[in-house]
Amino acid sequence: MTEFILEMKNITKSFSGVKALDNVNLQVKKGHIHALVGENGAGKSTLMNVLSGVYSYGSYTGDILYDGKICKFSKIPDSESKGIVIIHQELALIQELTIGENMFLGNERGKKFAIDWNLTYAEADKYLKTVGLLDSSRTRICDIGVGKQQLVEIAKALAKNAKLLILDEPTSSLNEQDSQALLDLLLEFKAQGMTCIIITHKLNEVSYVADEITIIRDGKSVETLTKGVDECTEDRIISAMVGRELSDRFPKRTGHTISDEIAMEVANWTVHHPIYTERKVVDNVSFHVKKGEVVGFSGLMGAGRTELAMSIFGKSYGTAISGSLKINGKEKELGNIRQAIDMGLAYVTEDRKGNGLILTNPIRTNTTLANLAGISKNTIIAANKEYEIATNYAKKMHTKCTSIEQLVGNLSGGNQQKVLLSKWMFSNPNVLILDEPTRGIDVGAKYEIYTIINELIQSGKSVIMISSELPEVLGMSDRIYVMNEGKIVGEFAQQEATQEGIMSAILKSDKGGSEDGK
Repeated sequence: MTEFILEMKNITKSFSGVKALDNVNLQVKKGHIHALVGENGAGKSTLMNVLSGVYSYGSYTGDILYDGKICKFSKIPDSESKGIVIIHQELALIQELTIGENMFLGNERGKKFAIDWNLTYAEADKYLKTVGLLDSSRTRICDIGVGKQQLVEIAKALAKNAKLLILDEPTSSLNEQDSQALLDLLLEFKAQGMTCIIITHKLNEVSYVADEITIIRDGKSVETLTKGVDECTEDRIISAMVGRELSDRFPKRTGHTISDEIAMEVANWTVHHPIYTERKVVDNVSFHVKKGEVVGFSGLMGAGRTELAMSIFGKSYGTAISGSLKINGKEKELGNIRQAIDMGLAYVTEDRKGNGLILTNPIRTNTTLANLAGISKNTIIAANKEYEIATNYAKKMHTKCTSIEQLVGNLSGGNQQKVLLSKWMFSNPNVLILDEPTRGIDVGAKYEIYTIINELIQSGKSVIMISSELPEVLGMSDRIYVMNEGKIVGEFAQQEATQEGIMSAILKSDKGGSEDGK
């Protein structure tokens, strides 16, 4: 009997005549954790969508062998019936339903026309216990944090009798503690005989859990490395991913001086939850950012960083907002997003698909969306100018696309992020707030975005960067604020900041972080 639970042979898949996968081969051993890595747009998710039946048999060429038998999946239930379950990067949970309802949606317990709710919740609680989640299965999804929602997705997969579990960027929305807990859970599953495929851009996670690593570049399988046999260092993997050596993760700034002028200052800023109005999510926060400075915001999930940023950006989050906001030394009252944009602020959301982009629109219109005045005359859009600007940004950001008429929803996550960043750069902000700007992006694309950030501050712009990746905050920030429970609990200059110092500031504050947001 074969040692491989899965073999994908010579898989080729095209979209509009463009090959997304070109003769890709993958072999996954039973009971192993197999990492799939590559740059954004390399074809990783497309390959897994072929495997899971998202792209049906006949829409690609090549063979899928599962447990030694050729499979021809035409839809997702076909693969799930074999025990192949995929958890996508964007969690597929309905916020207003309970955990139990979500777990068995489409896989209901009971008779044909009568769901057995007692059995549903009993089984749900059993699987939640397996993944280490102690919340009741009767809890609504919207009342738990992202880290717990990821565990719900895994419990949902277990309820489908998963034998081969595929996780696409499972820790992209998690803080370091939740990420570590999830990786340890995968190792427990491995010890129990389950096979996992993990797609991730976090190479430290690859080193921690993977037995084998398959690298895909430009739609082709480059090589597979075996831990303990091949050199599996991060530099080695990066070189194979990008086709070149990447000597430094963070581009150096040469000849750059931060101005003494303060671009934006926030004082005594307090924000209440939009629904639970008695609860403060931002509590008396004060900070500033100078012209030509990158200010990082670090903290655990639930610290209030996103809520702070959105409330500043035209009060797009929260209620009973109080405090003062000064731009270039003058106090401003920004009552809506349009006013914030007009005053030179921009906010690149962490939720690019939900709030950042219109997925059914092309790259062209998404790029110019925040600054229509920049392509219009007397409210009439100049189509040629819009095309030129969108094309220039696509080239500058190295966005992988067939053309700027390609729908944003058909781009990889990393390329969607580049379009989102282009959109706000075209608004010509003086202060750019970046919320998890490199989430789900490969190391090569990260470097490109870091370079853009450096270009912005060298031209005198200011950047506020919220990130859950401590190396990123430390590598890119001139100063770092640490938040916990809605408060600033620490401030570090670049030369003083360490991972230990940041975590110490969080742990020494009065309470630990919750999981209601960031």
